[in-house]
Amino acid sequence: MRKILIVDDHTMVCEGIKRVIEDVEGVEVWGAVHSGEDALKVLRKDPVDIVLMDVHMPGIGGLGATREIKRLFPNVKVIALSGTDDAPYPSKMMEAGASGYVAKGSDMPELLEAIDVVLKGEQYLSRVVAQKVALSRTTKKGAESPFDELSDRELQVAQMIVDCVKTKDIADKLNVSDKTVSTFRKRIFNKVGVESDVELARLAMRYNVLGLI
Repeated sequence: MRKILIVDDHTMVCEGIKRVIEDVEGVEVWGAVHSGEDALKVLRKDPVDIVLMDVHMPGIGGLGATREIKRLFPNVKVIALSGTDDAPYPSKMMEAGASGYVAKGSDMPELLEAIDVVLKGEQYLSRVVAQKVALSRTTKKGAESPFDELSDRELQVAQMIVDCVKTKDIADKLNVSDKTVSTFRKRIFNKVGVESDVELARLAMRYNVLGLI
């Protein structure tokens, strides 16, 4: 019996996935948690076979959690789940060690297919994601998304800025100081070429990479 851990900060998403997987022969839901930090706590006690990882969550987020899981538990497979199917998230999650990336807009049979493929030791990308990743790799550098230049943590901060999360709340979620968040904001603005939160939000809408959870 293969064990699956669901990691998503939306309880309804966890429950929906759990109900579907429970009927699949040969796998069982070992648990459901709501943050990357909690996922690591579970794995330290009892590693599972597959982690279904939401990309956008408070704290270390899906990217940070995936990197840590693959560093500490290299045999654990991670399948990313996200409402964002555009670059840079799919590429970054795969670079972090994820074995699969499934858009939340996909139907449940596709998620089950992803689980089956990953358990066989192969990689899986949702069809729409695979097409966009392939296209982004053939695009000239000058036309690529400016968000490709951001680090994992910068992307996470940018996501929260676009979602209108206040500086203090961002600091609390990431366990850093307000000054550190301000430094991140300036660095993000410089990298993507904007001068305000509003411009960042407009740029995010243009490239369709943030705020889609």
